[in-house]
Amino acid sequence: MRIVIAGGHGQIALRLERLLAARGYEVAGIIRDPAQGDDLREAGAEPVLCDLESASVEHVAGILHGADVAVFAAGAGPGSGIERKFTVDRGAAVLLADAAERAQVRRFLIVSSMGADAHHEGDEVFDAYLRAKGEADDYVRTRLGLEWTILRPGTLVNDPGTGRVRLEARTGPGTVPRDDVAAVLAELIETPATAGLTLELISGSKPIPVAVKDVAGN
Repeated sequence: MRIVIAGGHGQIALRLERLLAARGYEVAGIIRDPAQGDDLREAGAEPVLCDLESASVEHVAGILHGADVAVFAAGAGPGSGIERKFTVDRGAAVLLADAAERAQVRRFLIVSSMGADAHHEGDEVFDAYLRAKGEADDYVRTRLGLEWTILRPGTLVNDPGTGRVRLEARTGPGTVPRDDVAAVLAELIETPATAGLTLELISGSKPIPVAVKDVAGN
Protein backbone atom coordinates (compact mmCIF):
# COMPACT_ATOMS: atom_id res chain seq x y z
CA MET A 1 0.00 0.00 0.00
CA ARG A 2 1.27 3.47 -0.92
CA ILE A 3 0.24 6.35 1.32
CA VAL A 4 0.90 10.01 0.52
CA ILE A 5 0.81 12.53 3.37
CA ALA A 6 0.44 16.26 2.75
CA GLY A 7 2.29 18.32 5.33
CA GLY A 8 4.86 15.56 5.59
CA HIS A 9 7.12 17.38 8.04
CA GLY A 10 4.41 18.20 10.55
CA GLN A 11 4.60 16.84 14.08
CA ILE A 12 1.74 14.40 13.55
CA ALA A 13 2.86 13.51 10.02
CA LEU A 14 6.39 12.51 11.04
CA ARG A 15 4.98 10.27 13.76
CA LEU A 16 2.53 8.74 11.28
CA GLU A 17 5.26 8.17 8.72
CA ARG A 18 7.32 6.23 11.26
CA LEU A 19 4.34 4.08 12.21
CA LEU A 20 3.35 3.31 8.63
CA ALA A 21 6.91 2.59 7.51
CA ALA A 22 7.32 0.21 10.45
CA ARG A 23 4.20 -1.62 9.26
CA GLY A 24 5.80 -2.10 5.86
CA TYR A 25 3.88 0.49 3.87
CA GLU A 26 5.35 2.66 1.14
CA VAL A 27 5.06 6.22 2.48
CA ALA A 28 5.63 9.58 0.80
CA GLY A 29 5.41 12.99 2.46
CA ILE A 30 4.73 16.22 0.59
CA ILE A 31 7.00 19.04 1.81
CA ARG A 32 7.78 22.55 0.61
CA ASP A 33 11.27 22.92 2.08
CA PRO A 34 13.95 20.57 0.67
CA ALA A 35 15.91 20.94 3.93
CA GLN A 36 13.23 18.82 5.60
CA GLY A 37 13.91 15.84 3.35
CA ASP A 38 16.38 14.11 5.66
CA ASP A 39 13.87 14.12 8.53
CA LEU A 40 11.35 12.31 6.32
CA ARG A 41 13.92 9.78 5.14
CA GLU A 42 14.84 9.12 8.76
CA ALA A 43 11.15 8.49 9.45
CA GLY A 44 11.03 6.01 6.56
CA ALA A 45 9.19 8.23 4.09
CA GLU A 46 10.04 9.47 0.62
CA PRO A 47 10.12 13.29 0.51
CA VAL A 48 8.20 14.87 -2.37
CA LEU A 49 8.70 18.59 -3.02
CA CYS A 50 5.53 20.54 -3.73
CA ASP A 51 4.10 23.88 -2.57
CA LEU A 52 0.42 23.17 -2.01
CA GLU A 53 -0.35 26.90 -1.92
CA SER A 54 0.65 27.33 -5.55
CA ALA A 55 0.53 23.87 -7.18
CA SER A 56 -2.06 22.90 -9.78
CA VAL A 57 -4.52 20.06 -9.36
CA GLU A 58 -2.82 18.26 -12.25
CA HIS A 59 0.58 18.45 -10.58
CA VAL A 60 -0.68 17.12 -7.26
CA ALA A 61 -2.69 14.41 -9.00
CA GLY A 62 0.59 13.31 -10.59
CA ILE A 63 2.15 13.01 -7.13
CA LEU A 64 -0.83 10.93 -5.98
CA HIS A 65 -0.86 8.67 -9.05
CA GLY A 66 -0.65 5.06 -7.94
CA ALA A 67 -1.31 5.83 -4.27
CA ASP A 68 -3.91 3.94 -2.25
CA VAL A 69 -4.46 6.56 0.46
CA ALA A 70 -4.06 10.34 0.72
CA VAL A 71 -3.77 12.02 4.11
CA PHE A 72 -4.08 15.76 4.65
CA ALA A 73 -2.01 16.67 7.71
CA ALA A 74 -0.77 20.07 6.57
CA GLY A 75 -1.35 23.33 8.39
CA ALA A 76 -0.28 26.94 8.28
CA GLY A 77 1.07 26.50 11.80
CA PRO A 78 1.35 28.79 14.81
CA GLY A 79 2.39 32.32 14.05
CA SER A 80 0.69 32.39 10.66
CA GLY A 81 -1.95 34.99 9.92
CA ILE A 82 -5.57 34.71 8.88
CA GLU A 83 -4.79 34.64 5.15
CA ARG A 84 -2.68 31.49 5.39
CA LYS A 85 -5.35 29.72 7.41
CA PHE A 86 -7.43 29.87 4.26
CA THR A 87 -4.67 29.20 1.72
CA VAL A 88 -3.30 26.20 3.63
CA ASP A 89 -5.82 24.82 6.12
CA ARG A 90 -8.65 25.26 3.64
CA GLY A 91 -7.13 25.77 0.19
CA ALA A 92 -4.49 23.04 0.32
CA ALA A 93 -7.01 20.56 1.73
CA VAL A 94 -9.42 21.29 -1.12
CA LEU A 95 -6.57 20.96 -3.61
CA LEU A 96 -5.53 17.57 -2.23
CA ALA A 97 -9.13 16.32 -2.29
CA ASP A 98 -9.58 17.41 -5.91
CA ALA A 99 -6.25 15.85 -6.86
CA ALA A 100 -7.12 12.60 -5.10
CA GLU A 101 -10.34 12.36 -7.08
CA ARG A 102 -8.51 13.07 -10.30
CA ALA A 103 -5.87 10.44 -9.51
CA GLN A 104 -8.60 7.99 -8.45
CA VAL A 105 -7.23 7.69 -4.92
CA ARG A 106 -10.44 6.89 -3.10
CA ARG A 107 -9.32 6.65 0.53
CA PHE A 108 -8.83 10.15 1.97
CA LEU A 109 -8.17 11.17 5.57
CA ILE A 110 -8.06 14.73 6.81
CA VAL A 111 -6.71 15.93 10.15
CA SER A 112 -9.10 18.66 11.21
CA SER A 113 -9.69 20.23 14.61
CA MET A 114 -12.27 19.94 17.32
CA GLY A 115 -14.58 22.93 16.96
CA ALA A 116 -14.03 23.28 13.22
CA ASP A 117 -17.08 25.05 11.81
CA ALA A 118 -17.47 27.06 8.61
CA HIS A 119 -19.86 29.37 10.48
CA HIS A 120 -17.70 29.87 13.57
CA GLU A 121 -17.81 33.50 14.66
CA GLY A 122 -14.97 35.72 15.80
CA ASP A 123 -12.18 37.89 14.44
CA GLU A 124 -9.10 36.29 16.00
CA VAL A 125 -6.65 34.12 14.07
CA PHE A 126 -7.86 30.97 15.85
CA ASP A 127 -11.45 31.82 14.87
CA ALA A 128 -10.34 32.02 11.24
CA TYR A 129 -8.52 28.70 11.66
CA LEU A 130 -11.70 26.98 12.86
CA ARG A 131 -13.66 28.46 9.95
CA ALA A 132 -11.02 27.38 7.44
CA LYS A 133 -10.93 23.85 8.85
CA GLY A 134 -14.73 23.73 8.85
CA GLU A 135 -14.91 24.81 5.22
CA ALA A 136 -12.33 22.19 4.26
CA ASP A 137 -14.27 19.48 6.07
CA ASP A 138 -17.52 20.54 4.41
CA TYR A 139 -15.88 20.42 0.99
CA VAL A 140 -14.39 16.97 1.52
CA ARG A 141 -17.81 15.65 2.51
CA THR A 142 -19.18 16.64 -0.91
CA ARG A 143 -16.62 14.62 -2.88
CA LEU A 144 -18.46 11.57 -4.12
CA GLY A 145 -15.26 10.01 -5.43
CA LEU A 146 -13.63 9.88 -2.00
CA GLU A 147 -14.02 7.45 0.87
CA TRP A 148 -13.21 10.13 3.42
CA THR A 149 -12.72 10.13 7.17
CA ILE A 150 -12.39 13.40 9.09
CA LEU A 151 -10.47 13.27 12.38
CA ARG A 152 -10.94 16.16 14.80
CA PRO A 153 -8.46 15.93 17.70
CA GLY A 154 -8.82 17.96 20.85
CA THR A 155 -5.97 20.08 22.20
CA LEU A 156 -2.69 18.56 21.04
CA VAL A 157 0.07 17.87 23.54
CA ASN A 158 3.54 16.37 23.27
CA ASP A 159 3.18 14.01 26.22
CA PRO A 160 4.02 10.39 25.41
CA GLY A 161 1.10 8.52 23.91
CA THR A 162 -0.87 6.19 26.16
CA GLY A 163 -2.45 4.13 23.40
CA ARG A 164 -5.85 4.74 24.97
CA VAL A 165 -8.35 7.22 23.59
CA ARG A 166 -11.94 8.32 23.32
CA LEU A 167 -12.99 8.36 19.67
CA GLU A 168 -16.60 9.28 18.94
CA ALA A 169 -18.74 11.57 16.82
CA ARG A 170 -18.83 13.90 19.85
CA THR A 171 -16.44 13.60 22.75
CA GLY A 172 -16.46 17.05 24.25
CA PRO A 173 -13.23 18.99 24.84
CA GLY A 174 -10.02 17.42 26.07
CA THR A 175 -6.37 16.88 25.27
CA VAL A 176 -4.66 14.16 23.26
CA PRO A 177 -0.97 13.40 22.66
CA ARG A 178 0.25 13.73 19.09
CA ASP A 179 1.58 10.17 19.40
CA ASP A 180 -1.97 8.91 19.86
CA VAL A 181 -3.34 11.02 17.01
CA ALA A 182 -0.81 9.44 14.66
CA ALA A 183 -1.63 5.96 15.97
CA VAL A 184 -5.35 6.55 15.42
CA LEU A 185 -4.68 7.75 11.87
CA ALA A 186 -2.69 4.61 11.14
CA GLU A 187 -5.56 2.48 12.44
CA LEU A 188 -8.13 4.46 10.44
CA ILE A 189 -6.09 3.90 7.28
CA GLU A 190 -6.34 0.17 7.90
CA THR A 191 -10.08 0.36 8.67
CA PRO A 192 -11.95 1.38 5.49
CA ALA A 193 -15.28 0.88 7.28
CA THR A 194 -14.67 4.27 8.94
CA ALA A 195 -15.27 6.03 5.61
CA GLY A 196 -17.95 8.71 5.83
CA LEU A 197 -17.34 9.42 9.52
CA THR A 198 -16.37 12.65 11.26
CA LEU A 199 -14.75 11.72 14.54
CA GLU A 200 -13.58 13.67 17.57
CA LEU A 201 -10.56 12.38 19.49
CA ILE A 202 -9.31 12.93 23.03
CA SER A 203 -7.45 10.80 25.54
CA GLY A 204 -9.59 8.09 27.08
CA SER A 205 -9.72 4.54 28.30
CA LYS A 206 -10.12 2.42 25.15
CA PRO A 207 -7.13 0.88 23.40
CA ILE A 208 -6.80 2.52 19.99
CA PRO A 209 -7.61 -0.60 17.90
CA VAL A 210 -10.74 -1.19 19.99
CA ALA A 211 -11.84 2.45 19.73
CA VAL A 212 -11.48 2.41 15.94
CA LYS A 213 -13.22 -0.94 15.62
CA ASP A 214 -16.12 0.34 17.73
CA VAL A 215 -16.75 3.43 15.57
CA ALA A 216 -16.47 1.28 12.44
CA GLY A 217 -19.23 -0.92 13.77
CA ASN A 218 -17.09 -4.06 13.73
